[in-house]
Amino acid sequence: MARQIIDISTVLKAGIASDPTHMLPAIEYRDHHQTAQSMADYMGVGLDALPEGEYAAVEQINLSTHNGTHMDAPYHFFSRMDEKLVPGGRPSMRIDEVPLDWCFQSGVKLDFRDKPDGHVVQPDEVEAELRRIGHELRPLEIVLVNTRAGSRYGEADFIDSGCGMGRAATLWLAERGVRVVGTDGWSWDAPFSHTRKRVQETGDASLIWEGHRAGREIGYCQMEKLANLEALPPHGFTVACFPMKIHRASAGWTRAVAILEDRA
Repeated sequence: MARQIIDISTVLKAGIASDPTHMLPAIEYRDHHQTAQSMADYMGVGLDALPEGEYAAVEQINLSTHNGTHMDAPYHFFSRMDEKLVPGGRPSMRIDEVPLDWCFQSGVKLDFRDKPDGHVVQPDEVEAELRRIGHELRPLEIVLVNTRAGSRYGEADFIDSGCGMGRAATLWLAERGVRVVGTDGWSWDAPFSHTRKRVQETGDASLIWEGHRAGREIGYCQMEKLANLEALPPHGFTVACFPMKIHRASAGWTRAVAILEDRA
């Protein structure tokens, strides 16, 4: 049985428009020659004692746990979770507490690339898309949302592109047992620039981060800045997305992949 692994993670790269300016990652590259002299000095030998005067390539990175393709834990959204399930809720799960079985499950792709930038997806649209692809959602399936934002990664308008998932749609998924979701957008929610306009027009502050805040009611994890979702079928694949185990953190980077088995 042949197996195909599709990379659905973005490349962590400095110097592109992957995040708001104040959140951009920085990467310092040091090549084999740049590191050689310090090693030669430490060992007490001449530089010519090292093969072709080379030592090690190494990179120094300054970044947030929310740079690159990453998974948000419920702690990112609010200090409590599961208030809809348990009286008073529970302390929100940190990224090093996320159950590993949540992170290796069958995947489902919802294609919302036709939705306009800033659109907030509602439950009826999720149901309509599941009917279109002929799939009945099962508990713990990983739901990936393909938006227009994926085609704009690294471009100036990336963080303002694509649709987002609203509170009601997020809860609709969580109530059916979904515990990990993902998007190729900068955020699971609609872009902040669009939300800001709606808040100013309506005065309704509950619109701020409404999709994320659903985690206060039912705890779930979400991946952001996924890539290559257009290469996936609607279902029939497995997602592997184990997050970096960072002590008590709100998120962890993940090399998310989709695994397709050849059933021919």
